Amino acid sequence: MTAMRDEEIFKPKPGQTDYTNVRWAPVINCIVKYGDKILIVKRSSNMKFYPGQWNCIGGFLDDDKNLEEKVKEEMFEELEIEEKDLISMRLGEIFDFDDPGLGKTWIIHPVLAEVKTDKVVLDWEGEDYRWIKPDELTGFEITPSLKKIIADFFHLPETPQS
Repeated sequence: MTAMRDEEIFKPKPGQTDYTNVRWAPVINCIVKYGDKILIVKRSSNMKFYPGQWNCIGGFLDDDKNLEEKVKEEMFEELEIEEKDLISMRLGEIFDFDDPGLGKTWIIHPVLAEVKTDKVVLDWEGEDYRWIKPDELTGFEITPSLKKIIADFFHLPETPQS
């Protein structure tokens, strides 16, 4: 059974920018790695963007926190993984991903975070999770940019999604 917290909805905090309806949106997409596996999370069916699809964790770069602070915040909020469990963090190559269906261009800051625990508790953004090897995405309906992020970090071919 998947551990989950009570459902919430997004409400901008003081000083936070709401990029929900903005054309260009800066985001982090964080691949969480434990041993030889990575975490994929099935997005809640209540999410505005890519509901029910599998992704890594992430969030809008919508406040004055630096990238490292934002990754730690998202890991704790979405997974209850604490800073003490973080081994390392590495930024990948930043890229734009245009999604004409949403009328949005994501400015993606990919991050690889290695952790010392595989224990997670999902918040309202996730419905399920799996620890998989980076080359085991076949059969999962993934978000459009996830394959590129994983391929870049793990030097895998970026082949079309199955």
